[in-house]
Amino acid sequence: MPIVDVEIVLRADEAIPEGMVSELADELSKIFHSARGKTWVKVHPFAADQYAENGGKPGAFFPVFVMVMKSELPSFEDMQNEAARISGVVAQICGRPPENVHVIYQPEAKGRVAFGGKFVS
Repeated sequence: MPIVDVEIVLRADEAIPEGMVSELADELSKIFHSARGKTWVKVHPFAADQYAENGGKPGAFFPVFVMVMKSELPSFEDMQNEAARISGVVAQICGRPPENVHVIYQPEAKGRVAFGGKFVS
């Protein structure tokens, strides 16, 4: 059951469009090959003045950070392929260039995350 947190830096006149979160969940579930209701997506928007890159001009970049938590991590090669697909899908849906989408894999959730108070083994 992948859990995906998406942090998106918004432009001054930008908002999260209706249906975007559902679209992300549906498209990411295809990448993860997960059954209905098994890919969870949370979107966290924040204003451009809450993001900076050292040496960069404020408001010049509007990246998206995608944190992926899975029960078990795939091999490095599979993770590389998956990250590229995630970047492409998220970029398209969020209206960003793929190079501004950064995918971060969390440590394996197996034995570490409890769903409804129960650890998945």
